[in-house]
Amino acid sequence: MSANGSPTGKQPTATYESAFLKACRREPVPHTPVWFMRQAGRSLPEYRKVREGIPMLESCMRPELVTEITLQPVRRHNVDAAIFFSDIVVPLKAIGIDLDIKPGVGPVVERPIRTRADLDRLRDLTPEDVSYVTEAIGMLTRELGGTPLIGFAGAPFTLASYLVEGGPSRTYENAKGMMYGDPELWADLLDRLADITAAFLKVQIEAGASAVQLFDSWVGALAPADYRRSVMPASAKVFRAVEGYGVPRIHFGVGTGELLDLMGGAGADVVGVDWRVPLDEAARRVGPGKALQGNLDPTLLFSTTEAVQARTREILDAAAGLEGHVFNLGHGVLPSTDPDALTRLVDYVHTRTER
Repeated sequence: MSANGSPTGKQPTATYESAFLKACRREPVPHTPVWFMRQAGRSLPEYRKVREGIPMLESCMRPELVTEITLQPVRRHNVDAAIFFSDIVVPLKAIGIDLDIKPGVGPVVERPIRTRADLDRLRDLTPEDVSYVTEAIGMLTRELGGTPLIGFAGAPFTLASYLVEGGPSRTYENAKGMMYGDPELWADLLDRLADITAAFLKVQIEAGASAVQLFDSWVGALAPADYRRSVMPASAKVFRAVEGYGVPRIHFGVGTGELLDLMGGAGADVVGVDWRVPLDEAARRVGPGKALQGNLDPTLLFSTTEAVQARTREILDAAAGLEGHVFNLGHGVLPSTDPDALTRLVDYVHTRTER
């Protein structure tokens, strides 16, 4: 049975009736559910304390530490869902890609993927490669009880961008150069990454994750025609691979206002919206049959409580007619955010939307 209680002849799990999963399924909710991308992280002093002296990738491979970090924002903020503490490059590291997450820089790949021969370095991911993920999720689901756990992975385009560029990029000249100049190699690269990503999501779902989110952080760099031709098939393959589990599938990218309909069409049940597009307009672009997630600008949390609440009211009003809405930021929590601002925001959304 899936973690969210999909029909397999067994009783639904404790998370099935949660506000978060109800909203993802576009069912009536007791209040608008809230969680934050990067809610487990550098904005929390307790996170900085337990991570002190431990490199990021090592942190992701210690089940007890992963469990503690994932639980911290649930305890502090009373959010409606936990998101598994990991990183999008973890499955790449697990299959032997020589990479590291450098502080202040991000993921850096020692030998970028640039040729067809390089594809041989991208072997299949097995559950044994990420046994620490299975162990951590088992520990988490016991602790979380009725609070859903969101698993996640990086989407093929974003992973390919890191692999081809060798690290973060603002222009993606090498990745786009391959996409335009050698479309067959590009398609094969994304197809292989789709298999790795799907395998990583399956591990998380089978261990107990109640929903999954596919982060295509950098796909907003593409025009719709390029997305449809060169990226959408791989993302759709990932969503198809986990469809049978019955867990909600969330799709999120940054700067993707022109891609929202295509991202929904790739197979997501919930489409994440950044702060650049109002939710009612996003709903028009995505079309019926999808829930939406979003979309407060993360920088608003550096202003006054009154300003945060005023903009939150606008978002909730824009979401009033939606089939399903999960409140979130339009991107991740910024490291210097005051944690108390997040706690107040959760309470405000819960109180204002109580049915």
